[in-house]
Amino acid sequence: MAKIISPCHIDPKAEVAEDVEVGPFCFIGAGVKVGARTRLMSHVTLLGPMTLGEDNVVFPYTVLGGAPQDLGYQGEPTSLEVGSHNVIREFVSINRGTIKSSGVTKVGSHNLIMATAHIGHDCDVGNYVILSNGVLLAGHCRVEDRAIISGAVGFHHFVTVGKSAFVGGMSATSSDVPPFMISEGRPMRVRTVNVVGLRRQGYSAETIEVLKRACLTLFHSETLRKDALASLEPEALKCPELTYLLDFMKASDVGKHNRALERFRKQPSPEQA
Repeated sequence: MAKIISPCHIDPKAEVAEDVEVGPFCFIGAGVKVGARTRLMSHVTLLGPMTLGEDNVVFPYTVLGGAPQDLGYQGEPTSLEVGSHNVIREFVSINRGTIKSSGVTKVGSHNLIMATAHIGHDCDVGNYVILSNGVLLAGHCRVEDRAIISGAVGFHHFVTVGKSAFVGGMSATSSDVPPFMISEGRPMRVRTVNVVGLRRQGYSAETIEVLKRACLTLFHSETLRKDALASLEPEALKCPELTYLLDFMKASDVGKHNRALERFRKQPSPEQA
């Protein structure tokens, strides 16, 4: 049986698993689904349509599933999908999607989302991601698995942060952030390979050395990007991580302002503009 501490409000059209813990002053709106063993500590607001999976812990004053902060949004039935085993800290806000994209904002599983972080409409956050305090994801951003983003970092719309990337605090970027690398600054730049993170994730010393050489060629030489990419192709045949890095960079290069996701941007209709 769910543990519900009054006063709180649970809409009759919400679906709350029997062993969910709902703290005082929580609000669960219509169209919300909350999975087993999830804990809403207090003063948590869930607005539907949205799904919150199992074994999540949501701290006070968090708002999940709020309407997108987009002037073109006209109340269309969009949604938010959050996976399982996430820790979502105080004052986090995650907005639903818009019809300009798939209509769904997605957050995966096993993530730590620290206080005051914001995930905008139509974002896609993977698994085992850490968003530190004050991270701001504008609409349509993608954060791939095991990326770590330090405090007070801001991202432009349609930016992709590659898997296992580490982003230094107080940075900002309007272009994609390469996987496996440490990037920081205003404007953001690739500094080196995320060696400590990759070791912790079980990557071999040989793979890390390959990525180090690629980092020097791609980001710290005067070689033209297309020539640098071509020079690394032979070694990529033996290293899946290098292949992934090269494919990521090629996709960014063909996107507007080095944002691969810009290729899929929908043009708004006159009434949405």
